[in-house]
Amino acid sequence: MGARYYGADSENGDRIDDPSEDALFMMISDLNDSDNTFVVVQPDEDDPVWFTSVAVLDERGYEIVRRDTTRNEHEVTTSTSINDIARDLTIWMATRRISAR
Repeated sequence: MGARYYGADSENGDRIDDPSEDALFMMISDLNDSDNTFVVVQPDEDDPVWFTSVAVLDERGYEIVRRDTTRNEHEVTTSTSINDIARDLTIWMATRRISAR
């Protein structure tokens, strides 16, 4: 059985269904600048209407992209705090889950 709401996939092939804040923290912590440079989280469905991604920057930080076509949102930010990224994404994704029901 797949994810109930969404899945997180990293460049190296790791996948977590319906990741918790702690799971996102671990996936982002595992990113590097050679062979595992990003994580994408999106609904587990065909043609998802939203996604978010975290990618490694050369400056030892992360680029965070949040996109939701139903709300006409597209935001790109940077951060160096994995704790903040995981928490913020968990909150952001939870609001998508509620509105999609």
